[in-house]
Amino acid sequence: MIKRQIHHTFKIILCLYFLLITSHVTAQQIFTDNKYPITDFRQPLGITPPALAGSFGEIRGNHFHSGIDFRTNQREGYPVYAVADGYVSRLRVQNSGFGQALYINHPNGYTSVYGHLQRFAPKIATIVKNLEYEKKTFELDDFPDAALIPVRKGEIIAWSGNRGSSGGPHLHFEIRDTKTEETINPQFFGINIPDNIPPVIHGLYVYRLNGQVFNESISKQAIGISGANGNYKTLAPVSLTGEVGFGIVVTDRHNGLSGTNGVYSIQLEVDGKMVYTSALERFAFENSKAINSHIDYPTYLNTKRSIQKSFVDPGNPLKIYSGLINSGRINFNDGASHQVRYIVTDSKGNSSTLPFTVNAGSAPIAAATIPAGIVYPYNKLNEFNADGVKAIFKQGTLYNDLNFTYKRLTKPAGNAFSAIHQIHNRYTPLHIGFDLWIKADDLPEELRSKALIVSSGGSSQGGYFEDGYIKASPRNFGSFYISTDTTPPRIIPVNIVNGKNMSALSKMIFKISDNLSGIKSFEGYIDGKWVLMEFDTKTATLWHSFDERTAAGKHSLSLVVTDMKDNVRRYEISFLR
Repeated sequence: MIKRQIHHTFKIILCLYFLLITSHVTAQQIFTDNKYPITDFRQPLGITPPALAGSFGEIRGNHFHSGIDFRTNQREGYPVYAVADGYVSRLRVQNSGFGQALYINHPNGYTSVYGHLQRFAPKIATIVKNLEYEKKTFELDDFPDAALIPVRKGEIIAWSGNRGSSGGPHLHFEIRDTKTEETINPQFFGINIPDNIPPVIHGLYVYRLNGQVFNESISKQAIGISGANGNYKTLAPVSLTGEVGFGIVVTDRHNGLSGTNGVYSIQLEVDGKMVYTSALERFAFENSKAINSHIDYPTYLNTKRSIQKSFVDPGNPLKIYSGLINSGRINFNDGASHQVRYIVTDSKGNSSTLPFTVNAGSAPIAAATIPAGIVYPYNKLNEFNADGVKAIFKQGTLYNDLNFTYKRLTKPAGNAFSAIHQIHNRYTPLHIGFDLWIKADDLPEELRSKALIVSSGGSSQGGYFEDGYIKASPRNFGSFYISTDTTPPRIIPVNIVNGKNMSALSKMIFKISDNLSGIKSFEGYIDGKWVLMEFDTKTATLWHSFDERTAAGKHSLSLVVTDMKDNVRRYEISFLR
């Protein structure tokens, strides 16, 4: 009898244990049939409790955030640990972007990525520096052999920093599928961030679509809401007639020292039936710019408010959507009342809901308005030709059919060699750049190599001369004309002058900049030998750290900085060590 009771008690405990394990896995892997390993990886930092300055899939300018940003107490220099056994598969050094980054391949089929590093561990730093000297370049993108840099779980591989396009000290961390290189939400892998706080719903919007293509002209209305702590409601029932789409503004926080982060999933249901789901489990980098299709892009440009649309443009390539009915466009024409509900969830499974009633009208579905002018289908190659200009939009450029507009404006005063060509407007986002050819007016032959296309705001779009045109590939619509760049870059020494004794200093520092086309290259030579110059784009700072290659004594320095139009600036002095 006693043995039977013990056995029964053990079975209950075992069932509870598996229930807890299953609950944990479910919380980590909502809305996915994929099963990720949740015990293979450790935290990449030793800071406890871990806190995020940025979440996976968070909305950033022109892209989804590709990893999670660990806070480092506004300081650099925390040890960064390999999250599992593996080998360094990629060494990356950039002027911007991740700055200094490491990629580690793991036996389980995933790759961990560590960005904005202050410095590498000594054995890695030596390999990186030797490669830079061998290739005579600061920027590096090297793929070492699997046997060159093996690492163990918990081994220090680097120290956290603020290099590259970083807004402050932190560690950017990713987990990618090694084969596809898709980036995946690290919280699916047991990278635990304490969080029992539901997302915050800030705003609800309705768009009156009625069969029309979404653009800046679509009527939009804000719906008043109230609520907190996961429970929200509209201030009154909503009356709608015709085809509409909804949009929502949401953010999330976690326990402790949290930034204002993004959410994991947004679901929309009508009368208990799901019509739209977006879930940021994983995405491909080539599709990240489609964030501009995912959000109400015109509103973002005007107000910086990120309204996430709950209807999908036909040319949107993102794979984050599921359960779509009519692409999320909803018809309210039956004169009945409908129960609509948003469910917004974070990566930990905390959710907020916004239920509301829609009182539908009974008018017939309005026919889509056919715009006047040139209409370019989103799923075809399109070309525009006019006097002095040609624009080519490859298939995959547009998210929606486009009612294209063009204006030819007066040539600007000053250094201009064409009229201004207004190519549509800035409110229509593009997935990839388009080819733009502008006919050059009275451009002297000696300036052809210096010519480029600039926006009306003075930003270089690059370009080259061919067959009487300057050809470039702007990434966005706008107004453009031809100009030239004949001005060399600028070099400003910060801590060095001719004849200075530098023996008490660890590095020589400069500021470099360019007036138009941008910095193409920089090269430093001490006593005629190439030396490593490091550059940080966000601060425009260039420096060389002295090492054993520069012995005590007198030395000559030559610094050569070249812009994209091959204008060259030289700085030559002597110094002592």
